[in-house]
Amino acid sequence: MTHFADLSNQMADAVEAAAAHLVTVHAARPISGTVVGPAQVLTVAHLLHADELTVRTPDGGELRAVVVGRDPSSDLALLRVEGLTLSPVAPTAGVRVGELLLAVGRPPHGVQATLGLLEQAEARRGWLPTGAAPFPGISGGVLVDARGGMVGLLNAGMRRGTLLAVPAERALKVVGLLASGGRVPQGYLGIATQPVLLPLGEAGTENEADVHRGRGPRGRGHWGGRRGHGRGRLGLTVVQVEQGSPAEAAGLRVGDILLSLGEGSVRHPGELLERVREHAGETLSARLLRGGEEVDVSFQIGER
Repeated sequence: MTHFADLSNQMADAVEAAAAHLVTVHAARPISGTVVGPAQVLTVAHLLHADELTVRTPDGGELRAVVVGRDPSSDLALLRVEGLTLSPVAPTAGVRVGELLLAVGRPPHGVQATLGLLEQAEARRGWLPTGAAPFPGISGGVLVDARGGMVGLLNAGMRRGTLLAVPAERALKVVGLLASGGRVPQGYLGIATQPVLLPLGEAGTENEADVHRGRGPRGRGHWGGRRGHGRGRLGLTVVQVEQGSPAEAAGLRVGDILLSLGEGSVRHPGELLERVREHAGETLSARLLRGGEEVDVSFQIGER
């Protein structure tokens, strides 16, 4: 029982520490807000129906807030709060799959928390499953690890009955862009794609006999493509290239098969759009299958 009591106390301490960085935001309905910088509060955008509002601090004070900017793709909004003296939350130093997480919010009646679990290391379409149960007012709160580091910004409005989080790295990048320019540039390549299943033995895949004998990589080729239930590997066929687009400038052609972009494989057009959108103005490496051979190219992601 001693170990259980110690764990319980540590979790309560983590909730208390996280709550010190939270305010209540008087939006369309009361939600939470997380302090991310001097006079800066990050919250969800879909419940902010005005550009001026008020927030309530932990000591019960009411402060005026102004919306600096919104990012529709992450559903985040940055507020500037006059007179706010709360310290910002620090990002996590790193978490592992299987770690316990705490989803902490500050709805009108006070601090509330729920327990979650890091189910996977990578976000899905920009969202991190928290494994925690949502409650009213949790949106805009913070997902923290046992050490009190910010893992993500919470949102209960994207999928009914599910509490998701924007990963901390992405959320803080949005903060910087909104603070400097009031908007988040959206990256684009200027292509249309559709999924394609590549048979085993195509360029860049391991020998099929080795796969059946268990000697090939499990589930992935060296370029990061994922096998489609043992039948082949998934990529994206380019079916259209816009004239004057970044894709055309990089020499991309109709019929090319995109295998990977940046740090990972791409298996669905929505996954590609999400990855490109987050890297406006950056240069990303990509691997293509062209004429049966793999080709490495670089894209200068455009901005919209």
